[in-house]
Amino acid sequence: MAVDGAQLWTLNQRLLSVVMDACTAELAELGLETKEFFVLAEVAASPYPAELAAALMIPKASVTVYVRNLVAKGFMRREIDDEDLRRHRLVVTAEGEAARDRALAALAAEFDRRLARITPHDRTELRRILLEMLTSPE
Repeated sequence: MAVDGAQLWTLNQRLLSVVMDACTAELAELGLETKEFFVLAEVAASPYPAELAAALMIPKASVTVYVRNLVAKGFMRREIDDEDLRRHRLVVTAEGEAARDRALAALAAEFDRRLARITPHDRTELRRILLEMLTSPE
């Protein structure tokens, strides 16, 4: 039986959605909307708004809105970049780190509940497969 790539993509998307939906209440308790969480979680790796938009594949205008909300909530701040005074670098605050870490723990716990349904060997294989899929084609 051939495996349809679109069907696998859809199943993966459904799994991610189910996990996120299961964590929505915990994110809300932390004062985070789902997309704000993704922005907050990515800032350390992509500290400039344009980089953040590219990394998350969302419009720059949306990043601006999420950043504004996260700044207002005290989860991040804008700083002038010492290397280029025209640019603003985004920095996660201590409160933002705590919220991000709690949200990541909630997501990990929910995903672990799903992973518990498969054997340790299958989890190892899943990790290997996902890493292989993420490597750039030569």
